[in-house]
Amino acid sequence: MPTITLSLADLQKLTKAKLNENQLDQLLAAAKAELENQSDDEIQIHLNDTNQPHLWSAEGLARLFRGLLGKESGIPHLKAKPSNYSVRVDASVNTVRPAIACFVAKGPKMSEELLLQLIQLQEKLAENYGRKREKLSIGLYPSQSIVWPVQYKAVAPDSVRFVPLEFVKPMTLRQIVNQHPKGKEYGHIISSFKRWPILIDHEKKVLSLAPVINSQTTGKLSPGDEELFFDATGTDHKAVELCANIVAHALQDRGYTIYRCTVKGRKSTAHPTARTENMRLNPAMATEMIGIALSAKQFAVALKRMRYDVKGNMVVIPHYRQDIMHPVDLIEDVAIGIGYDKLSPAPLELATRGGALPGKELLDRCRQMLVGLGYQEILSPILSSRDTLYERMAAPDPGTVEIENPMVETYSVVRTWLLPGLVELLSKNKHIDYPQQVFEQGPICQREKNSIMESEHLAFASAHANASFTEARQAVECLMRLLGTTCTFKETDHSSFIRGRVAQVIVSGKPVGMVGELAPEVLFAAKLEQPAAGAELSLSALRGAL
Repeated sequence: MPTITLSLADLQKLTKAKLNENQLDQLLAAAKAELENQSDDEIQIHLNDTNQPHLWSAEGLARLFRGLLGKESGIPHLKAKPSNYSVRVDASVNTVRPAIACFVAKGPKMSEELLLQLIQLQEKLAENYGRKREKLSIGLYPSQSIVWPVQYKAVAPDSVRFVPLEFVKPMTLRQIVNQHPKGKEYGHIISSFKRWPILIDHEKKVLSLAPVINSQTTGKLSPGDEELFFDATGTDHKAVELCANIVAHALQDRGYTIYRCTVKGRKSTAHPTARTENMRLNPAMATEMIGIALSAKQFAVALKRMRYDVKGNMVVIPHYRQDIMHPVDLIEDVAIGIGYDKLSPAPLELATRGGALPGKELLDRCRQMLVGLGYQEILSPILSSRDTLYERMAAPDPGTVEIENPMVETYSVVRTWLLPGLVELLSKNKHIDYPQQVFEQGPICQREKNSIMESEHLAFASAHANASFTEARQAVECLMRLLGTTCTFKETDHSSFIRGRVAQVIVSGKPVGMVGELAPEVLFAAKLEQPAAGAELSLSALRGAL
């Protein structure tokens, strides 16, 4: 989410209104932004919507504010003039960075404050909307130092030299990427290609290495400049076109005249395009979503305040916006244009009352009872490994669900039981005083032929000098009594437990789990020097047996 720094006086001048703190807060809320900090005339504004880059400047915010305050209405048109400026695009950039949009702006001498604002807009667009210059980057140049036409092409990294910004000696493109701070930061975007994109003028003077750095001699704007050349290069044609529209309109709002630049490649296009799009708005849909009935005139007024044009049921979307994907986006702006404070809140109406999921009460009771018995609850990942589940536990595989492309072996399968997670915890807690008593409740998954069965399990383990099958069995019996039932135990064999010290837990004639004392090989694999015993119960089976 971008944060921009502005002059309050400058913002008010562009808005054509004196704004008190309350008014500023209300206007910023309409832009999905908020005042983050203020120090005298300097203010910091945090913008909460990354889909509206046209608002990431004083000019963009003021344009919206003028509409909301009724000082202007509808789309502010971009009055770009035709010119002879052109950029010839070589086919060599097609596989590297094919998209480019350009224009020239002429106007008043640039002040230092305006230059800083322009650089801030450039950086926010490239870093946020441009995904740290990978999707698009922006170059600004003093156009009076350029000999037209300009050429955009890709060249071998060691074949061209120029002086990069803030340096004094010429360097090859490869040296710039390896040694210049901006080269180290952004060079990776192009370094994998055999040829890298540059802009050069008619006299072969390099303007920039896109998207890395401008030239010190032909690519550095300074206060007092009256003409500038703008370029946006990238991988997305729509994105660079949008940024050209945004920056061109910001400069026009500052009193500059915009001159279209023709990009000549496979086809010729003049930028900025300032193309608008139309979208049909269904008034009935808008009325239903907003909650109040609006006349056609009220719809039009609200949308024009938000800087749209309206022609019947067709809404004209400004050329500096690409975030309107669906009529719902328009309806949201209708609500903002009306003012959320003008909308009456509706009472909450729910068809059903909230409640716990089936079986949640049993889960909570079991957890509370084990805490009462002195066990501490843990929470482990549902993903595990075959080594943890079976090899260290000396256990058979009951049917494992595997991850198709695991990032690491540690999380390559879905757990089929909980007790291995408890043993792993005890293995890592050997430095803690004994006795140690832990439990966990959570889901497990097992594959049965072509089906995957999920169930809820509860497991607990105890490790100390006197840990035994008897201790674990007594904990299970106590748990069943507190649940209002009884259980019996049936001798069984399981390789994770000592033979003769492991049993099935039977409730109402149905097996619901097992209890036992861990086998020496399991303790050895976990490097445990104390005996350990535990139990694992299927709460899903237990619920059916109660």
